[in-house]
Amino acid sequence: MNRKLLIFDLDGTLIDSRKDLATAVNLMRHHYGLPPLPLDRVVRYIGNGVRLLVTRALEGAPVDVEDALRVQGPIYRAHLTDETTLYPGVRDGLAALHAAGHSLAVATNKPVDASEAILTHFGLRPLFAQVLGGGSTAHLKPHPDMVHALMRSTGIEAPDTWVVGDNYTDLECARHAGVRSVFCAYGFGDKGREQAFATISSFDELVGLFRPRNDGGT
Repeated sequence: MNRKLLIFDLDGTLIDSRKDLATAVNLMRHHYGLPPLPLDRVVRYIGNGVRLLVTRALEGAPVDVEDALRVQGPIYRAHLTDETTLYPGVRDGLAALHAAGHSLAVATNKPVDASEAILTHFGLRPLFAQVLGGGSTAHLKPHPDMVHALMRSTGIEAPDTWVVGDNYTDLECARHAGVRSVFCAYGFGDKGREQAFATISSFDELVGLFRPRNDGGT
């Protein structure tokens, strides 16, 4: 099996962070005297970076987004891992993929410092060659900047590069970069109109796609 570059999204792919994200959004809203939003509504706003998350969460409110971003950032960093969990199979699955010789990386629209802190908290950071997030490149996903940067840094080319994620931003990013994608149906994102090379309902299924097999698989 050729060595692959497996580029993972974070929220909805490796971690279930819905409750902590909603907590931060609602504490920010409370700061401005606004009522909390239900969890399912906040979840619909996730996936396009913190600026759009805050903008959507304040729609119709007379609040300056720049000021709200300054308020929300420290709040979220104080609640990064209160209720955030790894999806089943992620810890052992990443270790197995790493042991199989694949190069693992993260490309997320979450701010990179928060992403690094979460991966470190769960003891996963050593498994990744590189972690890119908001602030790492000029553009967020679905722009292919992050994928191209990771391909350059690892020396792995498009035929052996895969993007793994739960949202249309991940699938569109892979398409723009000319690489294949895996859609994580267990996450909380939205596939939209994008297509993926493979769809998985658990992380164990992903490991099965890339772990060496005697039958000469992927």
